[in-house]
Amino acid sequence: MALWQAYHIKDRIENLYPNLIVELNKMTSNGDKILDRPLALIGGKGHFTKELEDAMLEGRADIAVHSLKDVPTFIPEGLSLAAITKREDQSDVFLSHKFENLESLPVGAVVGTTSLRRRMQLLTIRPDLKVKDLRGNVNTRLRKLKDGEYDAIILAYIGLFRLDLLKDIPCVQKLSFMIPPMGQAALGIEIVDRNPFLKEVADKLNDKQSFLLTSLERDFVASIGAGCSAPVATNATISNDKVTLKAMVGYPDGTHILEKSLEVNIDDCGHLGFELAKIMMEAGAKEILHDAESLAFKDGNCERM
Repeated sequence: MALWQAYHIKDRIENLYPNLIVELNKMTSNGDKILDRPLALIGGKGHFTKELEDAMLEGRADIAVHSLKDVPTFIPEGLSLAAITKREDQSDVFLSHKFENLESLPVGAVVGTTSLRRRMQLLTIRPDLKVKDLRGNVNTRLRKLKDGEYDAIILAYIGLFRLDLLKDIPCVQKLSFMIPPMGQAALGIEIVDRNPFLKEVADKLNDKQSFLLTSLERDFVASIGAGCSAPVATNATISNDKVTLKAMVGYPDGTHILEKSLEVNIDDCGHLGFELAKIMMEAGAKEILHDAESLAFKDGNCERM
């Protein structure tokens, strides 16, 4: 998936600048190397971005392409998250070789997911299921499903669509009840600061509406203090010049759920992420997240960067 993203942006830049040759510096992140522990236990999604950011800070790269959902809200000094590509289908999707949909899973069925956010929302409506951690690249995860290690797994729809992998899975169901994470289905373009040409390139890659909506989501996550363990879902949408931001926090076992939303005119939405975070914190979100971390890491410690 990372290679698809990198080649996609490479092609876009070279189409914009026909005399420019973009060189790919292929790197394997720590998040891709450590596969024997849940992602939350090795420091969360920041492990997918750190090596790329280090390369830029050391002068070995100019631009990094990320799945935006993997980009922490803290960006190191000297770098900028300068562009967000047009966001596509944000759905989470149920996949199985044996069961037609989530509703048809028997009691005690094994469902694979790496995400504490998905675990939280799944167990909210199906507390009878057994949720098992799922690591590896997309092809590895699909192989584990086919080999019968799981009755079903849950992944992001967009990655499977981009790689044309949905046709190989007999049972596919979009999970409309699931609130996605910040930034799902958009790419984040991170650049080295103080380089006018890189800023020009980023401006041409940027989708203004996606940048606005994902910024509100990132403001919410940063303000609420969601760390590497947090089961947090948040999503901003636009309809008829109204912006709606909704969010959910809870325990990874699907209990103690807190869900709220706000809607304002698009011209007044600049502080929406901060406002929703304040409302949720006043309703106890901080305490829920603290306890959620204890539950998530009862068998280990979070390695923070």
